[in-house]
Amino acid sequence: MEILDILVNPNFWAAAIRIATPLIFGVLGALICERSGVLNLGIEGIFTAGAMAGWMAVWLGADLWTGVAVAAAVGGAFGLLHAVLTVPFGLSQHVSGIGVTLFATSLSYFAYRTALPDVSSPPRITPFQPLKIEGLSDLPFIGTALFQQTPLTFLALFLVLAVAFILNRTPLGFAIRAVGDNPAAVEAQGLSVFGLRVGAVIVGSALMAIGGAFLTMSAFDAFFFGMVNGRGWICIALVVFASWRPGKALLGALLFGAFDAFQVRLQTEVGAFVPGQIFLMLPYLLSIFALVVAARKADYPRALLKPYFKGQR
Repeated sequence: MEILDILVNPNFWAAAIRIATPLIFGVLGALICERSGVLNLGIEGIFTAGAMAGWMAVWLGADLWTGVAVAAAVGGAFGLLHAVLTVPFGLSQHVSGIGVTLFATSLSYFAYRTALPDVSSPPRITPFQPLKIEGLSDLPFIGTALFQQTPLTFLALFLVLAVAFILNRTPLGFAIRAVGDNPAAVEAQGLSVFGLRVGAVIVGSALMAIGGAFLTMSAFDAFFFGMVNGRGWICIALVVFASWRPGKALLGALLFGAFDAFQVRLQTEVGAFVPGQIFLMLPYLLSIFALVVAARKADYPRALLKPYFKGQR
């Protein structure tokens, strides 16, 4: 199979969209946090906590959508922790975020081992199944590539539109963007800088956790250690690539998904002649290259990483 054959195969693009879905949730969550002026490096741990909490809820008897809600609530709780440390207390966003990642990851693994101390292989659940959309799933190419995905993929695509609309067309979105650029001006308008930032971090963290839940409840059917595999850090990079715009964030996630799906297929074709590690590095190297090119023109929120205290000018 040649490169062109891979790129024109609808199954390739279906895989790329599946791989991109958790990244879409994560990059939207990180984008909302950073638009308000707060960098959330807790994303890797929040991904892990969402993956474990959603899966555990379903394994204990909840339905799949309840599992998604549980994952979002757990992610929001870790987001609240990060927000409390960084917004009213003004602690380092880098240190707090790394601390949340370590805490959330360790707590997730501890909860798993406590609930299943003698299990050698993780129990399986029945995950979300691909939707068969009448009239659309049978369309040539796009039907296979897009309209045979699971419900969480369609939720992720809907959220791109919703977040773009809220940030660019609503008073709430204007306030979030303003508090990430000039919090003093927001306070002068009688709005709560703390409230806006804390709320944005909680909502953004909930979306990150749903991205983790996708891994255990849609992509796979179990939770296992190391399954997040750096996706959270990729989302942080994709926010910069997207210049903090939801539409470009979707494009960045899809590009990474395509790179990852491509390396798997390319490894199958020429893996006998090239070490497998080269192929595993490929999507990350291409992402770094795209990030370097895009970052030179990135218009970042001017108050990002800057703590703000009431009355400060």
